[in-house]
Amino acid sequence: MCVMLGGRVAEILFFNRISTGAQDDLQKITQSAYAQVVRFGMSDKVGYVSFDMPQQGDMVFDKPYSEATAQLIDDEVRAIIKGAYDFTYQLLTSKKDLIEKVALHLLEREILSRDDMIELVGKRPFKEKTTYEEFVEGTGERFDFFQIIKLIFLFFFYLGSLEEDTTLPKGLQDWNRDRQKEPETKEKEKAKAAN
Repeated sequence: MCVMLGGRVAEILFFNRISTGAQDDLQKITQSAYAQVVRFGMSDKVGYVSFDMPQQGDMVFDKPYSEATAQLIDDEVRAIIKGAYDFTYQLLTSKKDLIEKVALHLLEREILSRDDMIELVGKRPFKEKTTYEEFVEGTGERFDFFQIIKLIFLFFFYLGSLEEDTTLPKGLQDWNRDRQKEPETKEKEKAKAAN
């Protein structure tokens, strides 16, 4: 949420005005905050409940909760977003000089590499993760032999490298074959199948 609020906060800090550019980000953080409160039970005030959220374009006639709960949900969502906004504002204010430095460099070059960022703002204060194992460390993700075999099988299957699988339903056996055959070839195949 803080990353998505970064553009809006930067507009306020550097230009002292806001534009419509952050509309999509604001929509995403609002949806995220509502999901935290309404679907995932992440609000102490609302409690450990989960309500189905309407999808965009759905007609909503009844809510599965009272007006008082609806008001509580709205208040919690606003508090979550305000907390993220305040944190982002504080962070960008404390790093304003570095943001200006990067922005001026971007105006000169248009593209910044990792090395440019290290030169401009310094190394990250934490060890960078460079391998898959480092990224998933602590997330509960693990290598499962059968999952790996399954992925390899799917990889070859979708590439069409496997032999024809006769256990597939007849209509699916040729799913990965070229569909743009010559009409003459199709006629020959039909005649062959009829024999």
